[in-house]
Amino acid sequence: MARLRITQTKSVITESPQHRGTLRALGLRRIGRSVEHEESPQLAGMLKKVNHLVKVEELR
Repeated sequence: MARLRITQTKSVITESPQHRGTLRALGLRRIGRSVEHEESPQLAGMLKKVNHLVKVEELR
């Protein structure tokens, strides 16, 4: 499985509570912060939900 680096690029001020909760569950709190996670189907679903707020990079 690949590791992914997820960086928050936009604010959640105008977003729905579901999107805010998804970012919290990913471990993101502020713009510019990054977290690393193992790729999984659950993670893919979360990223699909908030793809307009984050940048995703694959780590090797």
